[in-house]
Amino acid sequence: MRRHFAGKMMSCIALAALMGVATVSTPAAAATLRLAWSQDATGLDPHKQTAFSSLRLLELIYEPLVRLDSNLQIAPAIAQSWDFSAEGKDLTFKLDPKAKFQNGAAVTSADVKASFQRILDQATGAAARANFLSISGIDTPDVTTVVFHLSQPDVPILTAMSNINAAIVPAADITAGTIGTKAIGSGPFKLDSWVPNSKEVLSANKDWAGGAVGVDGINVSVLPDETAILAAMRTKQVDFALLNDPLVATLVPKEPSLVLTRTPVLSYNVLQLNPAHKPMDTLAVRQAISCAIDRQDVLDTAALGEGKVTGPLTMPAYAADPSQLFCYKRDVEKAKKLMSDAGFANGFSATVIAATGEPPTAASEAQVIQAQLAEIGIKLDIKLMELNVYVDAWLKGNFDMAVALNGGSADPYTMYNRYWTKNGNLQKVANYTDDTLDSLLQKGRAETDPAKRKAIFADFEKHIAEVSPWVWLYTSYGYTAAQKNIEGFVPSPTGSLFGLSKVSIKS
Repeated sequence: MRRHFAGKMMSCIALAALMGVATVSTPAAAATLRLAWSQDATGLDPHKQTAFSSLRLLELIYEPLVRLDSNLQIAPAIAQSWDFSAEGKDLTFKLDPKAKFQNGAAVTSADVKASFQRILDQATGAAARANFLSISGIDTPDVTTVVFHLSQPDVPILTAMSNINAAIVPAADITAGTIGTKAIGSGPFKLDSWVPNSKEVLSANKDWAGGAVGVDGINVSVLPDETAILAAMRTKQVDFALLNDPLVATLVPKEPSLVLTRTPVLSYNVLQLNPAHKPMDTLAVRQAISCAIDRQDVLDTAALGEGKVTGPLTMPAYAADPSQLFCYKRDVEKAKKLMSDAGFANGFSATVIAATGEPPTAASEAQVIQAQLAEIGIKLDIKLMELNVYVDAWLKGNFDMAVALNGGSADPYTMYNRYWTKNGNLQKVANYTDDTLDSLLQKGRAETDPAKRKAIFADFEKHIAEVSPWVWLYTSYGYTAAQKNIEGFVPSPTGSLFGLSKVSIKS
């Protein structure tokens, strides 16, 4: 197995005051992109962050060894090339000798080694640690060569290394303990300033090894109300915007000066049950909840039908027809019988948590689910939280149920091992261990035959839908809106905004 890959319209003045940008009468610098989004980053440590709002900022500043292109194929980033040994247990990277951190220091093999040692250190609390447990050693023969020794063949490790949670950070900053307090990466933009929940100012990294950046910088405004973002675009206060709310996104095509990009994404909306909390520890109760939920109704009501009902596997190479999975056709009578069999014929009370703002559909999803579960006697209290509070509770597994938007991956193992393997570093979120799930994930990790891998993960999907620790709902779209003079953005199924590195502003 060898691979070598070289609401209401706001006035312009009011919006400007909110956003910290100039009014129409004072145009911004021609080569500075004015961007708006509705949720800000919750932190700057690329190894620890799980919120989408953090990752989409950090992926403009930091780089991993490799990245996924718009077709979900592995492409160079800090590494120019990579090579698996014949038995698949050594993975060698050659780094781009032109790669530099934004402080001017060269990116070396020592930085790569230190970054992965930090990720693997359990004390770090790295979000993607479970993806790299096959790494048994790291050698650095020279400053541009890194050799990862693996305890077993690990097919999805390259996909895992493409995530910003595997970003390469300066070894000196690890030693100094400054990761997360400042952001020094090797990506296309430098973070010049950050006012949390207000704005970020980024400047182009002129030394970026990936080539010339198309703009001088990006001024990011955080506007929690996406209708205000759309209003700002109508008045040309904003050049480019990330939109999460389908209701707002579907209004963009009605604006003659704007262009909407609508891309199917791998992330998925899900109702997470917590089997560590009674009575969700009972299989029949979890199955009853799955049977009681009308997934299409959740999609239609919360997201205007903008998406499709999904099973656990959302990536095109592995996704199957979800109607073949356990209870994907709503069956209230079966749900009631399961509740009765479990000793809960009269139902029970529970709380579901949801974040405000991201996804903007979360509150609506919770309300639809609340009404549906009431039909089988479950009295659901909805607890809305600010995103940072929600993420903290989510990571601690401090919930009965959670409405969540979770990130996808091009590979099933990379997507789910951190939740469903016994060594998964997000086991506290999943709170469910299962020999079958663990075994199937490990088999899929080591199997090199594509057809056999697909069969293994089909079995994984069928089993996890049946034991129902979570209830998968739907996948939706990633939306961006831009003025017509903004050119060059290429969207990604991962939801990445890395394509901003090649955007230019036509005069």
